[in-house]
Amino acid sequence: MKVGIYPGSFDPITNGHLDIIKRGAKVFDELIVGVLVNVDKKGLLEIEERVELIKKVTKDIPNVRVQSFTGLLVDCMKETKASVILKGLRAVSDFEYEFQMALMNNKLDPEVETVFMMTSAEYSYLSSSAVKQVAKFGGCIEGLVPDEVIPIVINKIKAK
Repeated sequence: MKVGIYPGSFDPITNGHLDIIKRGAKVFDELIVGVLVNVDKKGLLEIEERVELIKKVTKDIPNVRVQSFTGLLVDCMKETKASVILKGLRAVSDFEYEFQMALMNNKLDPEVETVFMMTSAEYSYLSSSAVKQVAKFGGCIEGLVPDEVIPIVINKIKAK
């Protein structure tokens, strides 16, 4: 059984993330969406909210599991029996960073492989940071994030 893990902060999950999840679920027997608890950053959404939102928008994909993790990704992989990291790439700048991370993860555990999946063209400009900025200034985020996410992001930004 080939288990992959798609790690990220998903703050919030975007339609680009969801596209990679759907496509990744076709590649792996099981795909774990690993929601990183980044202790160095204060996110818009609490970690539990991110996990629940991702569970909600992936509920119809039977081989997707969502969980949070802290610490090293390779340690999470050992715990979950994942053997492959799935990373989405939007641009060359993403590749440079993700290539370094892939090499580091492989250095930490030589059994770990990383697979890069190109984003769909319609999402190549999309990031969680861009979504938060658009929402912060009152722009429309419809079509950028799953519909279930829109009111949560807007309410969180209004509360800040």
